[in-house]
Amino acid sequence: MVFNIQKYSIHDGPGIRTTVFLKGCPLCCQWCHNPESQSAKPEVMFVQSRCVVCGECRRVCAFARALPGEGPLPPRVEGCNLCGECGEACPTGARQILGQRMTVNEVLEQIAADSLFYDESAGGVTISGGEPLSQLAFLRGLLQACRSRGIRTAVDTCGFACTDALLDVARRTDLILFDLKLMDDARHRAFTGVSNEPILANLKALDLIHKNYWIRVPLIPGINDDTANLEATARFVASLYGVVQVCVLPYHAIGANKFRRLGLSAPLDGLKPPSAEQVRAAEEVFKSFGLRVGVGG
Repeated sequence: MVFNIQKYSIHDGPGIRTTVFLKGCPLCCQWCHNPESQSAKPEVMFVQSRCVVCGECRRVCAFARALPGEGPLPPRVEGCNLCGECGEACPTGARQILGQRMTVNEVLEQIAADSLFYDESAGGVTISGGEPLSQLAFLRGLLQACRSRGIRTAVDTCGFACTDALLDVARRTDLILFDLKLMDDARHRAFTGVSNEPILANLKALDLIHKNYWIRVPLIPGINDDTANLEATARFVASLYGVVQVCVLPYHAIGANKFRRLGLSAPLDGLKPPSAEQVRAAEEVFKSFGLRVGVGG
């Protein structure tokens, strides 16, 4: 179940990349910048600024008759079976169905079209989400298909998965992008919905068998940017052997807009991105533990 294939990406690993975004994630991070990735099922996204109130979506929708008014359909209509007809009828692209089933070969065809860019930039393909490990069979197949074409691969994971599955995938990919969000378990549960204990255990297990992974730390003001959490994170990462670098990922508000377009309330609506000074302070914490650090990536 794929919801986006992003060409010419420069933020999901080294070089120029194609990022394949899969739907479905066991976490529900309040700052998620891809909330459309959390559900494993297709969803409707409505971009109101594109809507010209032509009424085509209501005309083709079998469930619109039960709704009052004459304006555009909301993103979430009771009884909706996600047939996709409203999106096909929309002349401006204001309504989109996010999530479609694709085969490994269908995805590989789009990936392989940009092989020249990967070769010249030492780039490749990044499989992200959502959580790629939640679609394990597809992930394995796509990694194998890319390897058979000589295309470098990376997998972006939250680390909340079966350890055997994570290690199996790690052996099949060139690079792992591993997210670390909060070190305190209670705070991690409060803001992501799950414990961080299996995540930290999986990272230790990964460190034993894979020597090329990046740690990615989202920097969320007021949630995980305090010195105590950053130092605890840096201390844990510095105890590992295979870490190539730490990537600090400053929060941005794109996700809040997406929550609204999905017909959901944004948990952190109104939160502002960290200042340049806050980002530099976080960088310095990781550098003080002897770690290589970058912003983004």
